[in-house]
Order: sequence, then structure tokens, then C-alpha cells
Amino acid sequence: MKKQSRRAFVETSIKSAIALPLVLSGLYSCNSTPEEQAEETTPESKKLSILILGGTSFLGPHQIAYALERGHSVTTFTRGKSKPTVHQELFEQVESLIGDRQDNLTALHDRQWDVVIDNSGRDVEWTKATAELLKNSCDLYVYTSSTGVFYPYVDSEFKETSPVLMEEPEGLSDDSEEKIEYWYGVMKANSEQAAINAFGEENTIIVRPTYMIGPADKSDRFIHWPIRLSRGGEVMVPGKAEDAVQYADVRDVAEWMIRLIEERNTGTFNAVGPKESQNIHAFIDEAKGAFDVESTLVYVDDYDFLKENEIYYIVPWIMPTGNNAGTAAINNEKAKENGLTFRPLTQTIKDTYQWWNSDAITQEKRDEVELDPKSILQREADIIASWKAR
Repeated sequence: MKKQSRRAFVETSIKSAIALPLVLSGLYSCNSTPEEQAEETTPESKKLSILILGGTSFLGPHQIAYALERGHSVTTFTRGKSKPTVHQELFEQVESLIGDRQDNLTALHDRQWDVVIDNSGRDVEWTKATAELLKNSCDLYVYTSSTGVFYPYVDSEFKETSPVLMEEPEGLSDDSEEKIEYWYGVMKANSEQAAINAFGEENTIIVRPTYMIGPADKSDRFIHWPIRLSRGGEVMVPGKAEDAVQYADVRDVAEWMIRLIEERNTGTFNAVGPKESQNIHAFIDEAKGAFDVESTLVYVDDYDFLKENEIYYIVPWIMPTGNNAGTAAINNEKAKENGLTFRPLTQTIKDTYQWWNSDAITQEKRDEVELDPKSILQREADIIASWKAR
């Protein structure tokens, strides 16, 4: 976790949500839990042809692996610039179409699919163009949105029916973090509506993930915890005891989306975990159980001190102040009622740690993160000493 300003974090988060390269081995894509009763291969009558716009980034390969496992056929539409390094043998079963959502949708013309999953929508006009093009070629449009549509997070709870951000307020500085967050929320909210306008509510699924974590997350926002907790010793825990956290294992979201499609369960859903409400202290208490090492937790609960040391976030903890006071107040009851399931946090931590230390990640990349003198990993001992000296 690098030492970053809030603005840098926002920029990284948005870039990560738009496109994350994936390097992952088969071990991490389709791990199931007893809770997931829908893991059985779907009946022959439910075999679907699925088009994924994108598909080679963080979320897509997990969707592909699960869809193929359940007997569906998959086509991807990408620029062809990123080659998946996960499940290469599975991608041999995937039809790959090449084009550009900016100005070249030719490969999508005169084709038929049962459903399209839009993972690469980062421009409202892109969503409008593909939805209008495909509305007579597909029965169902699935748009991967974000809980960013609720920004600014100033309410105590955000349900699927809560107001979303349709336009930016006036007077925002072009280089401000607010400008970036408002742009992202407005883009996602208007893209949701563009999909609905083309396909109709009865033929559209909108999924709004919160911060997704797990193997292949290349944003480096979450990897701090698997690395740090594996080492034991004095572990700094930022934030007050009541600071809520929310997150979702990317595999839980990916697999749930495929099941929503199979069930033709249309509507809008917040893809948010954990299953029950959780604060940062409970998160750490559970997460550290992934490793058989002794840890002493040092709770740093003074926001001013954290700001002085430039610690505004270590996902899933986000300092709950200002426009982010309710960032972890997303309601997930509808999602749970409609089949979203949750892997144990310790499994997510272990799998992410194993991925990080596998051949999927170069030693150069590990060193870049773990040995960066500006990172919290490297500064933690000094921060703890300073905190105790107060």
C-alpha cells in the first residue's frame, strides 16, 4: 500500500474499476463454498451464449471460468491488447472478437447472443452505442456499475432505490478529487440508465459492486493486509472501533452475476459484503486468522494523527469523513435475498496472499510494493513508535 493522497487513491480506484489486467492461475477462480447451493452445472435448457464486453480484466476471467464450468458459451469483445494469463486453456474455448468501443463495433454487427455483460463501460456514449446496437441481438443486458453512483456518501444507508448521481455540481476544480469522484459516479449512473433505455427494465440487470478484493487485484489497494498479517508482530489498525468496512470477493460477485443471468433475475443490485455489518476491528480480528502467527494489534484511532501520517485508507477501511462518511453504508439486503453468497474472509486473504507470492506476480512487482519506502508497510514501525510516544 503506497503512501498516497486521497486524490491519488481515487484516481487509482477508478482506473482499477475500469480495467485491471489479470494474471492468475486456475487455483483462484472458481473456489466454491458449501453455502453456494447453485454450484451444480445448469440444466441443458439453460445453456446460454454470453457476450462479455471486456473479459480479460479483474472481474471478467472469473465470470468466464464460472460460465464455462456451468456449460455456457462465451464471446469476448476487446481491443486485443491485453492477453489473459489466467486459465489459458479455458480461453481456447472463448470466441475473441476484436474492436474498439470508441469507434469500431463492426465485429458485433449481425450477431446473436442471449446476454451481454458490459464490464468495460467507462463512457456513457459507449454504453449507449453498444446497448442500441445489441438490443435486437441480445435478450438481456447486464451492466457492471459501481456503488460510486451514490457519491457523495453522506446518507446513513444506500439502497438500490436511493437517489443516484446524474450530474456533476457546478464549480468543481478540474484537478480536485471531488471532480474525479463526481465524474465517475455520474458516468456510471448515466450508463445504467442508457442500458435501461435501450433494453427496458425487464431486460436489464444492473450490478453495483463495492470495493472488490481477492486474487488478481492489481490496484494494490488491498494487498497490504494479506502481506502484513502474514508477518505477525505489531500490526497497526487505523480508524475508530465503530468505523464500518465493506468489501466483496471478486469471485463472489462474478459467480453471482452468472446466476442472476441464468435465473433472468432482472433489476438493480448492490454487490456488497460482508454478509453482516462489520467494523474495522472485527475485520482485522477475522482476517488475521488466515495465518498461524502471533499478532499484537495497535489501534490508531485519531484521524488527525492518521492524516498527519498520510493514512487516509487501507482498503477496506476508508476514513469516514466528509463526502466519504457513509462510504461503507451500502445496503446489501436485496442482493442477499437474491442469491449473493460470501466466501470466508480468511479464504480471500489466503488466496490473495498465495496469488501474490506465486509466479503470477514478478519479484519486481512485489519489491515495488513491499519495499517502497513511502508505503505503509515500510513506515508502519515508525508510525507505531510515534503513536506510542504521544
